[in-house]
Amino acid sequence: MADGADNKTHFGYQQVDKNKKAEMVADVFHSVASKYDLMNDVMSFGVHRYWKRFTIECAAARPGMKVLDLAGGTGDLTAKFSHLVGETGEVVLADINDSMLKVGRAKLHDLGVVGNVNYVQANAEALPFPDNHFDIITIAFGLRNVTEKEKALRSMQRILKPGGKLLVLEFSKPQNALMQKAYDFYSFQVIPRMGSMVAGDAESYRYLSESIRMHPDQETLKQMMLDAGFDQADYVNMTNGVVALHRGYKF
Repeated sequence: MADGADNKTHFGYQQVDKNKKAEMVADVFHSVASKYDLMNDVMSFGVHRYWKRFTIECAAARPGMKVLDLAGGTGDLTAKFSHLVGETGEVVLADINDSMLKVGRAKLHDLGVVGNVNYVQANAEALPFPDNHFDIITIAFGLRNVTEKEKALRSMQRILKPGGKLLVLEFSKPQNALMQKAYDFYSFQVIPRMGSMVAGDAESYRYLSESIRMHPDQETLKQMMLDAGFDQADYVNMTNGVVALHRGYKF
């Protein structure tokens, strides 16, 4: 019989049963979905747009490609990819959370992003797509919420075409002590108050700050990608490592 500790994982700083985490994370995103875009702008002072633009540039999507925007939420990356892959390409916006998918679909329809975008509710740990299917997979600010990150990375590697790339945009570890101290103060003293004022929900944003601290650092995540079967992996720090873009390649 498995040891009880094997059935535990973290939800922020709490230890919870693995089979309950997905539901608890879902509750967070059901709560924040309607204010998600606004809070991203407020919390990052708009810098998240730069992080995402750099991710799009690194993806180098071309007409006719198939792209998976995993944990795609409200569809910022999907909107850009839709234009880049054109009528002959396809973008799948996938998210485990139905509320986020609904907000994303409504937003993209309002922007006129239709025709080459499909929406799929999916768990990153067991993606419902064929082997060797996508040219590009992105997951922006979603991997840290996945319970079994190793399973998710293996699932992404399986459905990526040879020659394809995975881009993981995620909060990471600041690269100097002064930045870390300032970031901790901002994360735990300021962001929950912003969440309370803007979204009426301090606890969800306290969880988000805690989940960032529990996420693997840059080198650990790079090794996890290699262990999951990617042939090559690297990363680029942004904003002194507050955010990192990890790139995994399948040859």
